[in-house]
Amino acid sequence: MALLKEKYQQEVIPGLMERCGYTNVMQVPRLEKIVLNIGVGEAIQNAKALEAAERDLAAISGQHPVTTRARKSIAAFRLRTGMPIGLKVTLRGSRMHDFFEKLVNAVLPRIHEFQGVPPDSFDGRGNYTLGFKEQIVFPEIDFDKIDKIRGLEISIITTANTDEEGRHLLELLGMPFTKD
Repeated sequence: MALLKEKYQQEVIPGLMERCGYTNVMQVPRLEKIVLNIGVGEAIQNAKALEAAERDLAAISGQHPVTTRARKSIAAFRLRTGMPIGLKVTLRGSRMHDFFEKLVNAVLPRIHEFQGVPPDSFDGRGNYTLGFKEQIVFPEIDFDKIDKIRGLEISIITTANTDEEGRHLLELLGMPFTKD
């Protein structure tokens, strides 16, 4: 599935070179990686929650997730340093391109009353973060087999220097932003 890479070569590079005034093809921003993250706060009381979230994240990404652990102890949350509190997956290369294509063409259109993604979720360096309230919008997740609906955060990391460049890149790749 090299459709996204083909589109990038034939449409995005010439479009960004014209729009942003790049003189060299290597200056054009590109996707670097996509990071999927699930926070599993209930793992403090329920160890099975981490396994269920791991199964869901592996199905969504096609890759085994890594457990994230607490850096600090917080007594109010009964949290100690080193306790598992979430899961993350970093996608690069062809898996990243396939996931981005699936996100834009299959997942986002499945959301009820979808109007587009917010255009202001950039971090100042051209990277975009998108949050989902429930993991069941992904076609790989079987609604009958999930134990609990969990949130999911998707960070799209680009080589763009500014938010404007990152937004132009994602728009040309097919990300449906809402109109301002």
